[in-house]
Amino acid sequence: MARNSTRYVCQSCGAIYPRWAGKCDACDGWNSIVEEAATTAAPIGGKAAARGDGKRRRIEFVPLNGSAKPAPRRLTQIAEFDRVTGGGLVHGSALLIGGDPGIGKSTLLLQVVAALGDKARCAYISGEEAADQVQLRANRLGVANRPIELAAATDMRDIIATLDTPDHPEFVVIDSIQTMYIDALESAPGTVAQVRACAQEIIRLAKRRGFTVLLVGHVTKEGTIAGPRVLEHMVDTVLYFEGERGHQFRILRAVKNRFGPTDEIGVFEMTDRGLAEVPNPSALFLAERQGEVAGATVFAGVEGSRPMLVEIQALVAPSPLGTPRRAVVGWDGNRLAMVMAVLEARCGLQFGGNDIYLNVAGGLRVTEPAADLAVAAALASSISGRPVPADLVVFGEIGLSGEVRPVGQMEARLKEAEKLGFAGALLPERRKGAKGAKSSGGLKLHELRDLGGLTRMFEPGSGPIRIVGRA
Repeated sequence: MARNSTRYVCQSCGAIYPRWAGKCDACDGWNSIVEEAATTAAPIGGKAAARGDGKRRRIEFVPLNGSAKPAPRRLTQIAEFDRVTGGGLVHGSALLIGGDPGIGKSTLLLQVVAALGDKARCAYISGEEAADQVQLRANRLGVANRPIELAAATDMRDIIATLDTPDHPEFVVIDSIQTMYIDALESAPGTVAQVRACAQEIIRLAKRRGFTVLLVGHVTKEGTIAGPRVLEHMVDTVLYFEGERGHQFRILRAVKNRFGPTDEIGVFEMTDRGLAEVPNPSALFLAERQGEVAGATVFAGVEGSRPMLVEIQALVAPSPLGTPRRAVVGWDGNRLAMVMAVLEARCGLQFGGNDIYLNVAGGLRVTEPAADLAVAAALASSISGRPVPADLVVFGEIGLSGEVRPVGQMEARLKEAEKLGFAGALLPERRKGAKGAKSSGGLKLHELRDLGGLTRMFEPGSGPIRIVGRA
Protein backbone atom coordinates (compact mmCIF):
# COMPACT_ATOMS: atom_id res chain seq x y z
CA MET A 1 0.00 0.00 0.00
CA ALA A 2 1.30 3.45 -0.85
CA ARG A 3 1.89 5.98 1.92
CA ASN A 4 2.51 9.71 1.81
CA SER A 5 5.80 11.14 3.07
CA THR A 6 7.73 14.38 2.90
CA ARG A 7 11.07 14.94 1.28
CA TYR A 8 13.24 17.95 0.48
CA VAL A 9 14.36 18.39 -3.15
CA CYS A 10 16.89 20.83 -4.61
CA GLN A 11 15.17 22.81 -7.36
CA SER A 12 18.45 23.31 -9.24
CA CYS A 13 19.84 19.79 -9.52
CA GLY A 14 17.15 17.44 -8.14
CA ALA A 15 19.14 16.14 -5.15
CA ILE A 16 16.91 14.70 -2.39
CA TYR A 17 17.49 15.29 1.35
CA PRO A 18 15.69 13.92 4.42
CA ARG A 19 15.57 17.36 6.02
CA TRP A 20 15.83 21.00 4.98
CA ALA A 21 19.22 22.65 4.52
CA GLY A 22 20.27 26.09 3.39
CA LYS A 23 22.85 24.86 0.88
CA CYS A 24 22.74 21.95 -1.55
CA ASP A 25 25.89 19.87 -1.30
CA ALA A 26 25.43 18.50 -4.83
CA CYS A 27 25.36 21.78 -6.79
CA ASP A 28 26.43 24.33 -4.12
CA GLY A 29 23.17 26.23 -4.58
CA TRP A 30 21.80 28.34 -1.73
CA ASN A 31 18.11 28.38 -0.66
CA SER A 32 17.19 25.98 -3.46
CA ILE A 33 15.91 23.09 -1.27
CA VAL A 34 12.10 22.96 -1.07
CA GLU A 35 9.77 20.61 0.77
CA GLU A 36 7.72 18.35 -1.48
CA ALA A 37 5.14 15.67 -0.86
CA ALA A 38 6.27 12.25 -2.03
CA THR A 39 4.38 9.00 -2.48
CA THR A 40 6.27 5.88 -1.51
CA ALA A 41 4.97 2.61 -2.91
CA ALA A 42 5.12 -0.68 -1.08
CA PRO A 43 8.38 -2.54 -1.71
CA ILE A 44 8.57 -5.21 -4.40
CA GLY A 45 8.38 -8.61 -2.80
CA GLY A 46 7.14 -8.96 0.78
CA LYS A 47 4.32 -11.20 1.93
CA ALA A 48 2.16 -10.79 -1.17
CA ALA A 49 5.03 -11.77 -3.45
CA ALA A 50 5.93 -14.69 -1.20
CA ARG A 51 2.37 -16.01 -1.39
CA GLY A 52 2.33 -15.54 -5.18
CA ASP A 53 -0.83 -13.37 -5.04
CA GLY A 54 0.37 -10.89 -7.69
CA LYS A 55 0.59 -12.23 -11.23
CA ARG A 56 3.47 -10.76 -13.17
CA ARG A 57 4.26 -11.14 -16.86
CA ARG A 58 7.63 -12.64 -17.61
CA ILE A 59 9.83 -10.54 -19.87
CA GLU A 60 11.09 -12.06 -23.12
CA PHE A 61 14.66 -11.87 -24.36
CA VAL A 62 15.64 -11.63 -28.03
CA PRO A 63 19.03 -12.13 -29.75
CA LEU A 64 21.17 -9.21 -30.90
CA ASN A 65 21.10 -10.33 -34.54
CA GLY A 66 17.41 -9.66 -34.99
CA SER A 67 15.86 -8.28 -38.17
CA ALA A 68 14.92 -4.84 -36.84
CA LYS A 69 13.95 -2.31 -39.50
CA PRO A 70 15.21 1.28 -39.48
CA ALA A 71 12.84 3.70 -37.80
CA PRO A 72 10.61 5.49 -40.33
CA ARG A 73 11.32 9.19 -40.66
CA ARG A 74 9.45 12.26 -41.82
CA LEU A 75 11.41 14.99 -43.59
CA THR A 76 10.53 18.55 -42.64
CA GLN A 77 11.86 20.02 -45.94
CA ILE A 78 14.13 22.24 -43.79
CA ALA A 79 17.45 20.70 -44.80
CA GLU A 80 19.50 22.07 -41.91
CA PHE A 81 17.00 20.79 -39.34
CA ASP A 82 16.82 17.38 -41.03
CA ARG A 83 20.62 17.18 -41.04
CA VAL A 84 20.83 17.76 -37.27
CA THR A 85 18.11 15.23 -36.45
CA GLY A 86 19.85 12.55 -38.50
CA GLY A 87 17.61 12.57 -41.56
CA GLY A 88 14.19 13.66 -40.33
CA LEU A 89 11.86 13.15 -37.38
CA VAL A 90 11.18 9.64 -36.09
CA HIS A 91 7.60 8.72 -35.16
CA GLY A 92 7.16 8.11 -31.44
CA SER A 93 10.32 10.02 -30.51
CA ALA A 94 10.82 12.90 -28.08
CA LEU A 95 13.08 15.88 -28.88
CA LEU A 96 14.26 18.53 -26.42
CA ILE A 97 15.37 21.91 -27.81
CA GLY A 98 17.17 24.28 -25.45
CA GLY A 99 18.66 27.73 -25.89
CA ASP A 100 18.98 31.22 -24.47
CA PRO A 101 15.87 33.40 -24.18
CA GLY A 102 15.01 35.10 -27.46
CA ILE A 103 17.46 33.03 -29.52
CA GLY A 104 14.66 31.73 -31.81
CA LYS A 105 13.51 28.36 -30.40
CA SER A 106 9.80 29.11 -30.79
CA THR A 107 10.37 30.59 -34.24
CA LEU A 108 12.26 27.50 -35.39
CA LEU A 109 9.64 25.02 -34.16
CA LEU A 110 6.80 27.07 -35.59
CA GLN A 111 8.52 26.94 -38.98
CA VAL A 112 9.08 23.17 -38.57
CA VAL A 113 5.43 22.35 -37.87
CA ALA A 114 4.37 24.77 -40.61
CA ALA A 115 6.54 22.83 -43.07
CA LEU A 116 4.98 19.55 -41.87
CA GLY A 117 1.42 20.87 -41.70
CA ASP A 118 0.53 20.26 -45.35
CA LYS A 119 1.14 16.49 -45.09
CA ALA A 120 0.51 15.71 -41.41
CA ARG A 121 -1.65 16.87 -38.54
CA CYS A 122 0.39 19.12 -36.24
CA ALA A 123 -0.40 20.76 -32.90
CA TYR A 124 1.39 23.67 -31.24
CA ILE A 125 0.71 24.06 -27.50
CA SER A 126 2.10 27.22 -25.94
CA GLY A 127 2.41 27.69 -22.20
CA GLU A 128 4.34 30.96 -22.35
CA GLU A 129 2.34 33.01 -24.84
CA ALA A 130 -1.31 33.53 -25.59
CA ALA A 131 -2.74 32.19 -28.82
CA ASP A 132 -2.92 35.65 -30.41
CA GLN A 133 0.79 36.22 -29.75
CA VAL A 134 1.66 33.01 -31.60
CA GLN A 135 -0.68 34.07 -34.41
CA LEU A 136 1.17 37.38 -34.73
CA ARG A 137 4.45 35.49 -35.07
CA ALA A 138 2.91 33.20 -37.68
CA ASN A 139 1.79 36.24 -39.70
CA ARG A 140 5.29 37.69 -39.53
CA LEU A 141 6.78 34.39 -40.71
CA GLY A 142 4.25 34.04 -43.51
CA VAL A 143 2.88 30.68 -42.29
CA ALA A 144 -0.48 31.80 -40.90
CA ASN A 145 -2.39 29.95 -43.64
CA ARG A 146 -0.91 26.54 -42.72
CA PRO A 147 -3.35 24.05 -41.07
CA ILE A 148 -1.68 24.06 -37.62
CA GLU A 149 -3.80 23.44 -34.53
CA LEU A 150 -2.90 26.07 -31.92
CA ALA A 151 -3.69 26.11 -28.20
CA ALA A 152 -2.52 27.89 -25.05
CA ALA A 153 -2.50 25.56 -22.03
CA THR A 154 -0.32 24.67 -19.05
CA ASP A 155 -2.26 21.87 -17.31
CA MET A 156 -0.59 18.62 -18.38
CA ARG A 157 -3.64 16.51 -17.50
CA ASP A 158 -5.78 18.54 -19.91
CA ILE A 159 -3.13 18.20 -22.60
CA ILE A 160 -2.87 14.43 -22.10
CA ALA A 161 -6.67 14.03 -22.24
CA THR A 162 -6.76 16.02 -25.50
CA LEU A 163 -3.97 14.08 -27.20
CA ASP A 164 -4.89 10.60 -25.97
CA THR A 165 -7.32 9.87 -28.80
CA PRO A 166 -7.18 7.62 -31.88
CA ASP A 167 -7.06 10.66 -34.19
CA HIS A 168 -4.16 12.31 -32.34
CA PRO A 169 -1.78 14.73 -34.12
CA GLU A 170 1.40 13.28 -35.62
CA PHE A 171 3.61 16.09 -34.36
CA VAL A 172 3.16 18.02 -31.10
CA VAL A 173 5.16 21.02 -29.86
CA ILE A 174 5.19 21.84 -26.12
CA ASP A 175 6.49 25.38 -25.57
CA SER A 176 7.84 25.08 -22.96
CA ILE A 177 8.12 22.12 -20.60
CA GLN A 178 9.03 24.42 -17.66
CA THR A 179 5.60 26.11 -17.83
CA MET A 180 3.62 22.87 -17.56
CA TYR A 181 2.29 21.50 -14.28
CA ILE A 182 0.39 18.55 -12.81
CA ASP A 183 -2.10 19.46 -10.08
CA ALA A 184 -1.30 16.32 -8.07
CA LEU A 185 2.06 17.86 -7.12
CA GLU A 186 2.22 20.73 -4.67
CA SER A 187 5.34 22.31 -6.15
CA ALA A 188 5.19 25.24 -8.56
CA PRO A 189 5.65 24.92 -12.35
CA GLY A 190 9.30 24.81 -13.36
CA THR A 191 10.47 22.95 -10.27
CA VAL A 192 12.36 19.69 -10.53
CA ALA A 193 9.36 17.55 -9.59
CA GLN A 194 6.98 19.27 -12.03
CA VAL A 195 9.40 19.21 -14.97
CA ARG A 196 10.22 15.55 -14.41
CA ALA A 197 6.60 14.47 -13.99
CA CYS A 198 5.24 16.50 -16.93
CA ALA A 199 7.97 15.30 -19.27
CA GLN A 200 7.43 11.71 -18.21
CA GLU A 201 3.69 11.87 -18.86
CA ILE A 202 3.92 13.42 -22.34
CA ILE A 203 6.81 11.17 -23.41
CA ARG A 204 4.98 8.04 -22.22
CA LEU A 205 1.90 9.08 -24.23
CA ALA A 206 4.02 9.85 -27.32
CA LYS A 207 5.63 6.39 -27.17
CA ARG A 208 2.27 4.67 -26.69
CA ARG A 209 0.37 6.60 -29.38
CA GLY A 210 3.31 6.91 -31.81
CA PHE A 211 3.42 10.66 -32.36
CA THR A 212 6.49 12.88 -32.23
CA VAL A 213 6.75 15.43 -29.41
CA LEU A 214 9.10 18.42 -29.51
CA LEU A 215 9.78 20.01 -26.12
CA VAL A 216 11.19 23.49 -25.64
CA GLY A 217 13.46 23.79 -22.60
CA HIS A 218 14.77 26.84 -20.78
CA VAL A 219 18.47 27.11 -19.99
CA THR A 220 20.25 28.23 -16.84
CA LYS A 221 22.84 31.01 -16.66
CA GLU A 222 25.51 28.34 -17.15
CA GLY A 223 23.95 27.43 -20.51
CA THR A 224 22.55 24.01 -19.53
CA ILE A 225 18.89 23.02 -19.80
CA ALA A 226 17.01 23.96 -16.63
CA GLY A 227 15.50 21.21 -14.51
CA PRO A 228 16.79 17.79 -13.52
CA ARG A 229 19.53 16.19 -15.55
CA VAL A 230 17.30 13.15 -15.93
CA LEU A 231 15.19 15.19 -18.37
CA GLU A 232 17.92 14.88 -21.01
CA HIS A 233 18.12 11.14 -20.39
CA MET A 234 14.35 10.71 -20.85
CA VAL A 235 14.20 12.16 -24.36
CA ASP A 236 15.61 10.63 -27.54
CA THR A 237 17.29 13.75 -28.93
CA VAL A 238 18.73 16.87 -27.28
CA LEU A 239 19.37 19.92 -29.46
CA TYR A 240 20.94 23.20 -28.40
CA PHE A 241 20.15 26.41 -30.27
CA GLU A 242 23.20 28.67 -30.02
CA GLY A 243 24.14 32.11 -31.21
CA GLU A 244 25.16 35.59 -30.18
CA ARG A 245 22.63 38.40 -29.94
CA GLY A 246 24.93 40.64 -31.97
CA HIS A 247 25.20 38.15 -34.86
CA GLN A 248 22.48 37.05 -37.25
CA PHE A 249 23.76 33.46 -37.38
CA ARG A 250 22.19 30.69 -35.28
CA ILE A 251 23.69 27.24 -34.75
CA LEU A 252 21.48 24.21 -34.04
CA ARG A 253 23.69 21.54 -32.46
CA ALA A 254 22.81 17.92 -31.59
CA VAL A 255 24.40 16.79 -28.31
CA LYS A 256 22.39 13.57 -28.05
CA ASN A 257 20.60 11.61 -30.74
CA ARG A 258 19.45 7.99 -30.46
CA PHE A 259 18.55 7.95 -34.14
CA GLY A 260 21.54 9.73 -35.68
CA PRO A 261 24.99 11.23 -35.15
CA THR A 262 25.82 13.67 -32.39
CA ASP A 263 27.76 16.94 -32.74
CA GLU A 264 26.00 17.57 -36.07
CA ILE A 265 25.13 21.21 -36.64
CA GLY A 266 22.72 23.20 -38.76
CA VAL A 267 23.33 26.85 -39.58
CA PHE A 268 20.53 29.42 -39.84
CA GLU A 269 20.38 33.14 -40.41
CA MET A 270 17.89 35.25 -38.47
CA THR A 271 15.94 37.55 -40.80
CA ASP A 272 12.79 39.64 -40.53
CA ARG A 273 10.93 36.68 -42.07
CA GLY A 274 12.22 34.14 -39.56
CA LEU A 275 15.10 31.71 -39.77
CA ALA A 276 16.63 31.11 -43.19
CA GLU A 277 18.84 28.12 -43.98
CA VAL A 278 22.54 28.63 -44.74
CA PRO A 279 23.56 25.86 -47.17
CA ASN A 280 27.20 27.00 -47.39
CA PRO A 281 28.27 28.27 -43.94
CA SER A 282 31.97 28.51 -44.84
CA ALA A 283 31.38 31.11 -47.54
CA LEU A 284 29.10 33.08 -45.23
CA PHE A 285 31.48 33.06 -42.26
CA LEU A 286 34.34 34.25 -44.48
CA ALA A 287 32.32 36.85 -46.39
CA GLU A 288 33.47 39.80 -44.23
CA ARG A 289 37.21 39.06 -44.29
CA GLN A 290 39.49 42.08 -44.73
CA GLY A 291 42.29 40.33 -46.65
CA GLU A 292 45.75 39.93 -45.17
CA VAL A 293 45.62 41.34 -41.62
CA ALA A 294 48.07 40.48 -38.85
CA GLY A 295 46.44 38.13 -36.34
CA ALA A 296 43.78 36.67 -38.67
CA THR A 297 43.88 32.99 -39.67
CA VAL A 298 41.40 30.76 -41.50
CA PHE A 299 40.75 27.53 -39.62
CA ALA A 300 39.52 24.44 -41.50
CA GLY A 301 37.30 22.70 -38.94
CA VAL A 302 34.75 19.91 -38.92
CA GLU A 303 31.38 20.14 -37.19
CA GLY A 304 29.73 16.72 -37.15
CA SER A 305 30.07 15.45 -40.70
CA ARG A 306 30.41 18.88 -42.27
CA PRO A 307 33.75 20.63 -42.94
CA MET A 308 33.54 24.32 -42.13
CA LEU A 309 35.96 27.22 -42.57
CA VAL A 310 35.94 30.08 -40.06
CA GLU A 311 38.24 32.99 -39.33
CA ILE A 312 40.11 33.07 -36.02
CA GLN A 313 41.28 36.51 -34.94
CA ALA A 314 43.93 37.26 -32.31
CA LEU A 315 45.15 40.58 -30.94
CA VAL A 316 48.28 40.90 -28.81
CA ALA A 317 48.65 44.39 -27.32
CA PRO A 318 50.81 45.86 -24.53
CA SER A 319 48.92 45.84 -21.24
CA PRO A 320 48.77 48.89 -18.94
CA LEU A 321 47.61 46.63 -16.10
CA GLY A 322 49.64 44.63 -13.64
CA THR A 323 47.68 41.53 -14.58
CA PRO A 324 47.19 41.34 -18.37
CA ARG A 325 43.75 40.47 -19.69
CA ARG A 326 42.85 37.24 -21.46
CA ALA A 327 39.52 37.60 -23.34
CA VAL A 328 38.22 34.68 -25.42
CA VAL A 329 35.04 34.52 -27.52
CA GLY A 330 34.05 31.28 -29.24
CA TRP A 331 36.88 29.09 -27.92
CA ASP A 332 38.05 27.49 -24.67
CA GLY A 333 40.02 29.88 -22.47
CA ASN A 334 41.96 27.03 -20.87
CA ARG A 335 42.99 25.81 -24.30
CA LEU A 336 44.26 29.29 -25.16
CA ALA A 337 46.37 29.35 -21.98
CA MET A 338 47.89 25.98 -22.94
CA VAL A 339 48.78 27.11 -26.49
CA MET A 340 50.37 30.31 -25.14
CA ALA A 341 52.40 28.32 -22.59
CA VAL A 342 53.72 25.98 -25.31
CA LEU A 343 54.66 28.93 -27.54
CA GLU A 344 56.52 30.57 -24.67
CA ALA A 345 58.31 27.43 -23.39
CA ARG A 346 59.12 25.75 -26.74
CA CYS A 347 59.38 28.65 -29.19
CA GLY A 348 60.54 31.61 -27.10
CA LEU A 349 57.57 33.89 -27.75
CA GLN A 350 56.75 36.21 -24.83
CA PHE A 351 53.14 37.09 -23.97
CA GLY A 352 53.59 37.93 -20.28
CA GLY A 353 53.18 41.72 -20.48
CA ASN A 354 50.51 41.74 -23.19
CA ASP A 355 46.74 41.62 -23.28
CA ILE A 356 45.46 38.71 -25.39
CA TYR A 357 42.14 38.87 -27.22
CA LEU A 358 40.88 35.87 -29.24
CA ASN A 359 37.71 35.78 -31.29
CA VAL A 360 36.02 33.27 -33.60
CA ALA A 361 34.35 35.47 -36.21
CA GLY A 362 30.68 34.92 -36.99
CA GLY A 363 29.50 33.76 -33.57
CA LEU A 364 30.42 30.08 -34.04
CA ARG A 365 31.82 28.23 -31.03
CA VAL A 366 34.77 25.95 -31.88
CA THR A 367 35.35 22.97 -29.57
CA GLU A 368 37.72 20.62 -31.41
CA PRO A 369 41.47 20.55 -30.59
CA ALA A 370 42.28 20.85 -34.30
CA ALA A 371 42.03 24.63 -33.89
CA ASP A 372 45.23 24.73 -31.79
CA LEU A 373 47.55 25.36 -34.75
CA ALA A 374 45.28 28.06 -36.20
CA VAL A 375 45.23 29.86 -32.83
CA ALA A 376 49.02 29.58 -32.55
CA ALA A 377 49.43 31.00 -36.06
CA ALA A 378 47.09 33.90 -35.22
CA LEU A 379 49.02 34.68 -32.02
CA ALA A 380 52.41 34.50 -33.77
CA SER A 381 51.10 36.68 -36.58
CA SER A 382 49.75 39.31 -34.21
CA ILE A 383 52.83 39.55 -32.00
CA SER A 384 55.16 39.74 -35.01
CA GLY A 385 52.95 42.04 -37.09
CA ARG A 386 53.28 39.79 -40.13
CA PRO A 387 49.99 38.64 -41.68
CA VAL A 388 49.15 35.07 -42.62
CA PRO A 389 48.46 34.71 -46.38
CA ALA A 390 44.78 35.21 -47.12
CA ASP A 391 44.65 32.07 -49.29
CA LEU A 392 46.01 29.76 -46.56
CA VAL A 393 44.03 27.48 -44.22
CA VAL A 394 45.47 26.11 -40.98
CA PHE A 395 44.53 23.16 -38.75
CA GLY A 396 46.28 20.79 -36.35
CA GLU A 397 46.48 19.79 -32.69
CA ILE A 398 49.39 20.92 -30.50
CA GLY A 399 51.01 18.77 -27.79
CA LEU A 400 52.72 20.05 -24.66
CA SER A 401 56.14 19.21 -26.07
CA GLY A 402 55.48 21.46 -29.08
CA GLU A 403 54.70 18.71 -31.59
CA VAL A 404 51.91 19.14 -34.13
CA ARG A 405 49.63 16.12 -34.13
CA PRO A 406 47.38 14.82 -36.93
CA VAL A 407 43.62 15.30 -36.67
CA GLY A 408 40.66 13.49 -38.17
CA GLN A 409 39.05 14.04 -41.57
CA MET A 410 42.04 15.89 -43.00
CA GLU A 411 41.05 15.23 -46.61
CA ALA A 412 37.55 16.60 -46.05
CA ARG A 413 39.03 19.82 -44.64
CA LEU A 414 41.38 20.19 -47.62
CA LYS A 415 38.61 19.57 -50.14
CA GLU A 416 36.44 22.25 -48.55
CA ALA A 417 39.34 24.71 -48.66
CA GLU A 418 40.05 23.93 -52.32
CA LYS A 419 36.37 24.33 -53.18
CA LEU A 420 36.38 27.85 -51.71
CA GLY A 421 39.45 28.89 -53.70
CA PHE A 422 42.26 28.58 -51.15
CA ALA A 423 45.74 27.90 -52.53
CA GLY A 424 47.60 26.37 -49.58
CA ALA A 425 47.26 24.62 -46.24
CA LEU A 426 49.34 24.53 -43.06
CA LEU A 427 48.71 21.13 -41.47
CA PRO A 428 50.32 18.36 -39.39
CA GLU A 429 52.68 15.89 -40.99
CA ARG A 430 50.60 13.03 -42.34
CA ARG A 431 51.49 9.45 -41.62
CA LYS A 432 53.04 7.44 -44.43
CA GLY A 433 50.57 5.01 -45.93
CA ALA A 434 47.60 6.71 -44.33
CA LYS A 435 44.37 6.53 -46.29
CA GLY A 436 43.94 9.60 -48.44
CA ALA A 437 47.40 10.93 -47.57
CA LYS A 438 48.42 11.61 -51.16
CA SER A 439 47.96 14.70 -53.26
CA SER A 440 45.14 17.11 -52.42
CA GLY A 441 44.32 18.62 -55.78
CA GLY A 442 45.75 22.07 -56.42
CA LEU A 443 46.53 22.91 -52.78
CA LYS A 444 50.15 23.49 -51.78
CA LEU A 445 50.66 21.66 -48.50
CA HIS A 446 53.11 22.70 -45.82
CA GLU A 447 53.37 19.90 -43.26
CA LEU A 448 54.69 20.67 -39.77
CA ARG A 449 56.31 18.34 -37.26
CA ASP A 450 56.50 20.91 -34.46
CA LEU A 451 55.80 24.56 -33.71
CA GLY A 452 59.34 25.56 -34.62
CA GLY A 453 58.42 25.37 -38.31
CA LEU A 454 55.50 27.71 -37.63
CA THR A 455 57.32 30.39 -35.64
CA ARG A 456 60.22 30.51 -38.11
CA MET A 457 57.79 31.82 -40.71
CA PHE A 458 57.17 34.94 -38.60
CA GLU A 459 60.79 35.72 -37.69
CA PRO A 460 62.13 39.13 -38.83
CA GLY A 461 64.00 38.94 -42.11
CA SER A 462 62.54 35.58 -43.09
CA GLY A 463 60.90 37.05 -46.18
CA PRO A 464 57.27 36.76 -47.29
CA ILE A 465 55.33 33.79 -45.93
CA ARG A 466 54.86 31.32 -48.77
CA ILE A 467 53.73 27.72 -48.79
CA VAL A 468 56.22 25.75 -50.85
CA GLY A 469 56.18 22.22 -49.42
CA ARG A 470 57.06 20.21 -46.35
CA ALA A 471 58.64 22.07 -43.40
